[in-house]
Formats: sequence, C-alpha cells, structure tokens
Amino acid sequence: MSFDDDYRREVLEPAREAGDQPPEDLRARYALPDPLAPGVVVERVKLVRQCWRRARGQLKYRKLIDRLEAEHRELAPIFTAAERGDLKPLAERLRGGQERTQKRVSQTRARLMDAAGMLRMVAPAEVEGIARAGGVSRAELESLAAADRIEIREPDPLPATAPYAAYRKVRESLDVLGRRHLPDFVFGGRLAGPMRVLGGFAAPVPDGSGPLRLDAAAVTAVAAQWARRSRDTSLTHADTVLAALRSDADLHELVLYDLVERLRERQRQRASERALLRHAMEDLGIDPNDARRLVFAVLRETGPGGGLAGRLRMLLDSGEVYAAAELAEAERPDESNEEAALLAAEAQRRVATAVRLREAAAGERDPDAAWRLLADALQLVNDLPGAAEHQRRLAPRPVPSLGADVDDDGTRVRLSWAASPSTAGDLIYHVVRRRDRPPRNAADGESLPGPRDDHPPVNVPLYYGVVAVRGEAAAAPAVAGPVVVRPEPGDVELLPGDGVVTGRWRCPPEAARALVIRGSGGGTGGKAVAAGREGFQDRVPNGRTHHYRICAVYLDADGGEVVTPGVRASVTPSAPPEPVYELTAEPDPGDPGLLLVTFEEPPHGTVELVLTDGPPPWPRSALVPVEEVRRTGRRVTATPVPGGLSVRPPSGGWLVAVSVAEGTAAIGAYHRHINLPPPRRLVAERRGEFVHVGFDWPADVAEVLLVYRIGADAIATGKIEARLVEAGRIEPGRIDDDGPREEIVTRAAYDSQGGLRLPVPENEPVELSVAAAGTVGGVRVTGPEATAEVAARTVVHYAIERGGPRWRRSLTIRLTSAKPLRIAKLELVMRTGRVMPHRAADGETLGSWEQVPVPGELTLAPPDASGPYWLRCFADDDVIELSDPPVRHLQVTR
Repeated sequence: MSFDDDYRREVLEPAREAGDQPPEDLRARYALPDPLAPGVVVERVKLVRQCWRRARGQLKYRKLIDRLEAEHRELAPIFTAAERGDLKPLAERLRGGQERTQKRVSQTRARLMDAAGMLRMVAPAEVEGIARAGGVSRAELESLAAADRIEIREPDPLPATAPYAAYRKVRESLDVLGRRHLPDFVFGGRLAGPMRVLGGFAAPVPDGSGPLRLDAAAVTAVAAQWARRSRDTSLTHADTVLAALRSDADLHELVLYDLVERLRERQRQRASERALLRHAMEDLGIDPNDARRLVFAVLRETGPGGGLAGRLRMLLDSGEVYAAAELAEAERPDESNEEAALLAAEAQRRVATAVRLREAAAGERDPDAAWRLLADALQLVNDLPGAAEHQRRLAPRPVPSLGADVDDDGTRVRLSWAASPSTAGDLIYHVVRRRDRPPRNAADGESLPGPRDDHPPVNVPLYYGVVAVRGEAAAAPAVAGPVVVRPEPGDVELLPGDGVVTGRWRCPPEAARALVIRGSGGGTGGKAVAAGREGFQDRVPNGRTHHYRICAVYLDADGGEVVTPGVRASVTPSAPPEPVYELTAEPDPGDPGLLLVTFEEPPHGTVELVLTDGPPPWPRSALVPVEEVRRTGRRVTATPVPGGLSVRPPSGGWLVAVSVAEGTAAIGAYHRHINLPPPRRLVAERRGEFVHVGFDWPADVAEVLLVYRIGADAIATGKIEARLVEAGRIEPGRIDDDGPREEIVTRAAYDSQGGLRLPVPENEPVELSVAAAGTVGGVRVTGPEATAEVAARTVVHYAIERGGPRWRRSLTIRLTSAKPLRIAKLELVMRTGRVMPHRAADGETLGSWEQVPVPGELTLAPPDASGPYWLRCFADDDVIELSDPPVRHLQVTR
C-alpha cells in the first residue's frame, strides 16, 4: 500500500471525522519517525505536503487541507531550523501538542457529560456535533461515552397530537375525578408498582399473579363498576373518559399521549431534568427505565409537540390558534428561541385580527354580512371564543314567497317557493302545516318531509309555512293558504250496455254525496243524472258517444254545498256482441308458414283471436269484460282475409275467437293448435348398405315421424326387417313388403347417432319423408313433411381366375350382378411393383371391351412380366359400380 493511502487512512480520515480538525500532535500530522533526525524530518515533511496537494483534489478533504496549509505557514520556522540541523524547536512543539490534545479531549468529555445530564443519555446527532466541535473522532467519543456509562440512543417517538379529538375534555374529567392519568382511572388501587408504557402497557398485580393488561376487557370491567353507581356529576365525567377509552383510538397510544402530555406540561413550566424524572417516577408511577426514556424523548423533541416551538406549531396546524396565543402569552419566548418567538407572534397577530372581525360582526345589522365576518374570523382562529356561537345564532333572511297548489285529483298539495335571499352559509328549509291559522315558526304545526303533502286533511282550511334555517337560527316563515283539499271520486268506471250506461266509482268518505251530469260535449253544462253515492244507471240510445262528469259534493263550514270540478269520462253503448259458433284453422295454401282461420262473421262485434295456454275458462257464448279476456290470454296479431283471419302460427295453445263490442267480449269457438313446423334442409345420401338422413330439427318439437319405401324385393325387405328388429327400433312383422315403413324418432336418438341410418340395399331405390309429430288428446298428429329420394346403385362383381393347366396361356374375367345389364366400357389394367393402380391411367391397359354383357366372361392372354405386378378392372359407366375381389386375387407375386 502506498504512503498516500496509509496517510489518508491514519491521519486525514480521523481528522475529517473530527470536524476537519488537524491533529495537535505534529508527529502524527507529519508522520515523523522516532527518533527524529534532521534529514529524515525534512524529507518526511516534503512527502506529506505532496500528499496534501494530491488529496486536495478530493472535495471531502479540501477544507481540511486548507487548514493544514494555513497552520503549516506558522510552523515553517520550526522546520527551517530542523533543515539547519536544530531539532530543539520541533521537540518543544511536540511536547506542547500532546498537552493541547489531552486538554481538548478533556473538554470534549465534559461537553458529553453535560449533554447526557443525570439521565446519562445522549442522541447520536448530539454525539456527532460534540465530536466535531471538540476536534475528536466519533469513534473516540463513543469510547469515552462507554467508559462513562453514557447511553447513546435515538429518542423514542412520541405522539405529536391526541389520538382522540376530545382529549381536553377527558383531561378535565380526570382532574375532576382526582385521577392521575388514564391507567389510574382504569385500574385504580390495583396499580401495585411502576408501569411500563413503552412498547405496550404492563403493570404488576398486587398478588403477583401476572401483569395488568390495558385492553377492551379492562375497559368493560371499569365501565361495569361505574354503571353500578348512582347518577351524579362524577358519573358524567366518568362517561366522558369511558367514551374516549371505547373510541377507535388505540388504547396504548392514548395512554402514552396522556402521560407524555403531563410531562410536556411540567417541562413548559421550566421543570429541571431531575424534577421531570421525579415527576414521571413518583407522581405518575412510570417504570424508572421507561421514565428515563420518556423524559429524554420529551427534552429532545424537535418535531410537532416538542418544546415550545413544536407545541406552538402543533396548535397552529390543528387550528387552535387561540390556544397557541394563550400558550405564547404564558411562556413569553425570548429572542434566543427564534422559532418559538415567530410562531407566538403569528398566533397573536391572527388572534388580534380575528377579535377585530368578531367585534365588527357584533355591531353589524346585516346578518349575512355579520355571518361572513365571523366566518373570516373563524378561518383565522378556529377556536376563537364566542365566534361560532354568535355565527350559529344569526338568522337568514326569510323566504320571499310561497305557493300551494292542489293536484288535479284533489288528493295532494304541492308547495313551491323562492330561495331565501341570504347567500352566506348553508341554508336548509323546514316545511310546516297547520289547520285554521298560519304557522308562526317551524315548531308551530305538523312538519312535512319536503315540498309535497301526500296526506293532507280533507275539507278543512290548511296553511303552509316554509322557514329558512341557518345554524341554530330560523327566519320568519313564509305562509301560503288557506288551502282546502277536496278529492274527486276515485276509480271511476263507465260500463256500456245495450241501451244503458252503468257507472261505478269510489266516493271520498268526507264527501256528502256524488253528482253525475251528462252532457253531449263534456262541458260544464248538461243534465243531472239520478245517482247514488257510488254508482248510477242511465238509459241512452245505442251507437252514440255520451259524456259524463262525476263530481263529489262537500259541505263547507256554513253547511253549504261545494261541488268539485269532477272527473270526465265517455262511453258508447251498443248491442251486445254475438259469438263465433264455428271456426276452422288450416295452413294457408298461398303461404304454408301462415295459418288461415275461417269463420262466419257475427252481426255484432269485431272478431279477435286470443291465445290461451289451456282451454278457455269461460263457457261458449259467455259475455265477459274485455280486460278479463286480455288478462287471461294474449291477443294474436291477425290480418283480415276473405272468410276469416290470417295469422302467424303461434308456438302452441288454444286459439279462441272473441267478439268485442264496447268493452264486452263474447266467447266463441276455439281451436287447439300445435305448432309442428316442417324439418328444414333435408339431406339423404347413400353410404354403402345404409342411407344417411339428416335435417334441421324443428324448434320445440320432441319427435318426428320417418316414413320410407324401398323398391319391391322380398329378400331385401326381410334383411331390413331383421336389422331393424335387432336394433330394437321396430317389432317383428312391422314391415309390410308392399307398403311404406314408419318409425318415430326422438331428438335424443337423432343427436346420439348424428342423424338417421336406414339399411337399404345398394341396388334398391328408396323414397322417404320426415314430419314433426305430436300428440293431441291421445291422438298422434303430424305437421308438414319434407321428402327426398335416393336412386338405386348397380353393383357388378368381378373375379380374375388364374387356375388350371391353361393358367400360363390365358386370364379369365368373370362378371356377375343381381340383374342382367351391360357395361358401356370395361378395361383391364396392369401395374408393376407393389402399389395397386387406383385409376385406369395408373398402369398398362391389357384389354378393353365395350358393351360387355353381365353376367359373362372375358378371356385374354396373360401379360409377359417377370416381376410382381397388379391386375385390376375399371368401368367407364355412370350407373355401374365395380366391386373388386379380395386383394390377394389382384396381386401376382411372380
């Protein structure tokens, strides 16, 4: 390692950590050897100064090097004498440096003792500052602290603000009850010894069974004790304390704040460190170790709540400016505590301004202007005495006008008012109702929830008032009235008949009677009709519209009759409708997707079709209200056509013909309709010995009927029947050789097989149809069918014979089929190798014949081939399909 590295590690770094304080010992500063020699001293000083110049390039050493160079100019004569060979001045300076070093260390140690005080505790930041000021390293100072049993630690964090907002009230209640603090309130005489409060609450129990725990159970226990006491002022203060203990605030945090606040109070009273510790241990009963830590933390507080400045800042930040001003007045910080003095001045300035605003508001006649002045004062000083109370008592200006209107049906009253001219503060409006006279204030009458009175008293004079309220003060009410509520008859219903009109309604209980007036145009004039309290019957001519006005008649305070405007209704009487006696429902020939319902038009009434889920609940020809019919069934949209109606087929139900005339319906004939749509996109294709049938299954259909006919062949029919019987799809003897076959297919069977498979010989054609099926009244019915045909396929089997003595001289092709026919063109193809020919072009044609009869034989010479080869026949015919023999008969291996 180089000289520079050693010098920086042994001299520069410790000096920098000691606050850029150069070593007093010149032997260490200049790395001088022992014993001293003039030549060596000169060379070592030169080497050290070169190291200084190189180290000055680093920012962290620049201040230290500047101090070393400045002091070196004062020491230059000593080294000049050493260069001449005189070491005496240097030796004297070395002895003085040792003494100054010891003195500086002693002074630094004294500063450390002063900072630790009787608590024997200092903060790390204080150690750092003392070390720099004394010119010693921190490690050296920590060694001195350990020797003097001084603990170096960070102050414990203390709560800056109360975890419970109403702590002041709690503190006052504790003082009234004579309790030292919250634990004393909870446990009382059970606190047998010092309590631990840092890191959780714990206190010994007198019988030594275990520590006391501050938890919800302890709070419940003390609350039960107070609940057994008689009611007095002490119980009120106890309830205040219990409310804090039961709040959301953390119990341990609340207890710690209570104890710390008491220590801060004593500290603000300029109590000494010893007095604070004695107060924590003897008066508050805190464990000695926790007491030392608490006092140390209180004395070292620098954040909100620490010292006078911290307490002032905490009060200002929480809006308690008046309390901060009182604290400043009590403490009177001097200029040495600059921050506290500035905060105190700020609090006092804001209080002075707020007081002027409060006094101006007291002399202001305009309540809105006074409210705003007090709002400004409270914004400056939230806890200004008397300001909030005065503001809450400032009433707003009253509502300028109020309107009250009765609804058209005469059952409710709607209120409308203009807002109060006052714009200061939050206004609310109270609505009140009173009989016989206007209300005087918000409490004079019945309170209403809003601007609508849904249940007003009937046939009595009503007065309404709206009161503007701000805070605790209310303006004079705005009044409307008198208003008299007289409801109209309700549930008015006019029923037309054959030359007669029947009226029904519900008369209000408070009405004396009902009045019915018939007029041609529904005006105010007309003819009175004899009526009872809740109904009438009036004979009038058919075919004309008659207008009625049904009014309620009330008696006023003098016994006179008051008639309401009335409820107007119109009706047209007519002859009763006649029912439809017979109807038919068939698919429309012009559009199979429509249903044509035909019937004879009745002489009276308009025919409608109504769909019900079951048989109609009314007997045929019954006369019922139209509303009842439409509640039970659903009207079907229909298009008039000659002889009846054309409708889109519903999903299913009962179609009822209903004749309607003026609110009356005559029940006519009905038809049970089952929606059986035809299957769509029917596909039938041959797959070997089976025909595959597929289609789009009709919606909402559970099963279909399959009908198919196979070409007449007794043997084939027998095979088909055997296969169907084996599959369990028909019973033996079901298939008729000459007739069609029928089969019911369910949706599950269709989906599981991916369609339908019919066993049909390849040489037989098949005709088939599929129709949706259902059951009505125990009888199976089917819908429109979809049909398809599959033509027969002609299969010709062939064999190539290679046996007998002539095998090497000829080949024989034998052709067979189920019936005689001719093949348009037949070719025999040979292909060498091990791959079978798949087309006629895949090999060499050995023979080609046209119009070949079947059954029959063809003979030709064998091919001249030495290796393995294949022989296969191909037919060029649209209706013929060749069936190959086994593969081993087609391949020749030699």
